[in-house]
Amino acid sequence: MDLCHWITVLPELLSVVLFTDEASFNRDGKNNSRNSHTWSHENPHKTSVTKFQKRFSVNVWCGLFGNKLIGPSVFDNNLTENTFEAFLRNELPGLLEDFPLMIRSQMYFQHDGAPPHYTRYVKEYLIESFPNRWLGRGGPVAWPPRSPDLKPIDYYLCGHMKTLVYETKVDSQAALRDRIFVAAEHIRNHPDNIASATQSLLMCAENCIANGGGHFEQLL
Repeated sequence: MDLCHWITVLPELLSVVLFTDEASFNRDGKNNSRNSHTWSHENPHKTSVTKFQKRFSVNVWCGLFGNKLIGPSVFDNNLTENTFEAFLRNELPGLLEDFPLMIRSQMYFQHDGAPPHYTRYVKEYLIESFPNRWLGRGGPVAWPPRSPDLKPIDYYLCGHMKTLVYETKVDSQAALRDRIFVAAEHIRNHPDNIASATQSLLMCAENCIANGGGHFEQLL
C-alpha cells in the first residue's frame, strides 16, 4: 500500500524508473505435460519430444525505461550476489550510456527482493549510483515482496519474450541465446507497447489501493 500511494502521489516518476528483473530460459520452456492436451475423436497417437538428458538454461536480465527496452544481458550460470554485483558495476553503465547525463542523474532503479539483490555490496553500489533513487528490499523506497502485478517486467515483458522464443523448439544453448536477442529486438521495435506497460503501473496501483492491498486482477 505504501508503494502504491507513492506511485499515485508521484505518477510522473514512472517515466524515470528503470524497472529490472531476471528470468530463466531453458530448453523446453514452460514444459508441463499436464497442461498439454490433444483433442480428437480417435486416438491421434501424439507424442511430445523432450530431451531431459541434454538440458540447458540461461538467466536473462532486462530493464524497461519509459518506452525503451534495456538489454538483454545473459548469464550462463545461476545468478549469485557476486555475478549480480559485477553486472551492476561493469555492464549496466554500458547499457545506459546512450541516455543523456541529465536523464541518468534523475533515474530511479527498481528491483525486487531476490537474495542476490539483497546484499551489502549491491546496496552499497545502489547508494553510490542511485542515491535515494532506488526501489527494492531495504531501499529508500521499499518494494513489496510477492508483487509481480506491480512490475511491468513480470506481467508484460517476460511472458511476451518467452512466447516469441518458444514459437518452435530450441535445440542448443547458442540457439536459445540467439532467440532471446531476436525476441528482444522485436519487442524493442514496438516502443508504444513498452510505454503502455510501464505507464499501466499507475492503474495497477490505483486498483491495488481500491482493493485494500489485496489481489486486483479482477478489477483490471
